[in-house]
Amino acid sequence: MVKRTGLLPFLSTLAVLMNPVKAHAQLDFRNLDEGRPLRTEDAYPVERYAFELVAGYSYESEPGDLRAHTLLPELAYGIVSNGMIGFAAPLAAQLTPNGTDYGLAGVELFALFNFNTEAPLLPALSVRVDAAFPVGALAGDETALAFTGIATRSWGRTRTHVNAGATFAGGGGDRWHVSGAVDRTLIRKSMLVGAELRVQEAGEGLPVELTGALGARMQLTPTAVIDLGIARRLRADVGPDLALTFGYSHAFAIAGLIPAIR
Repeated sequence: MVKRTGLLPFLSTLAVLMNPVKAHAQLDFRNLDEGRPLRTEDAYPVERYAFELVAGYSYESEPGDLRAHTLLPELAYGIVSNGMIGFAAPLAAQLTPNGTDYGLAGVELFALFNFNTEAPLLPALSVRVDAAFPVGALAGDETALAFTGIATRSWGRTRTHVNAGATFAGGGGDRWHVSGAVDRTLIRKSMLVGAELRVQEAGEGLPVELTGALGARMQLTPTAVIDLGIARRLRADVGPDLALTFGYSHAFAIAGLIPAIR
């Protein structure tokens, strides 16, 4: 990579900050983040020095009159080229026939690194690492560490994605998941629509879940995106009767964190 010096990089970066529309977020609706709107994500992080603040909500109804409402605040930052880190602190309300429990559902740290852009014979490949800590009344008892491999391949405005990963936790909490998704970009509407199939083991000794999901992301403003997803179990004996997600994200940058304009 050639290192740029002089006035041109300074002016370019300043223009990006003064006009974020055409820099980072103009195509942010194409980013499939984990859970927004599908569990499958694409292989690309947020841009270097960019922040993405997410306000998410999910609802899940399980067999046996079990329901959960979850608020999903999250912050991601492009800390290096092709890499991001992030923080999340979900707040949940679990409704059962015996009553309702409220509380923090853990504290989560994550990182994603993209090794390459797509090539004629090679998809974009990334690795994501998540660490979930047992903080809060609904967080469980064990620290969990998850690793996910991600691949993305494009054919014009259509893309396919494959995710495969495993979660390691004490107390019989180890589990795995594999999912595939396809999405299509609707350029004139600044919208992406997608569909997903996901297979996962919810825990050691538990039945394997098979779920299907549909979702969409739309660019509201140059820096704001909304997303909506719906999922349902495809096996009669395990998985959610219905799962809904809704999210709003805002992309921004902080001038003092960009070396060229300090």
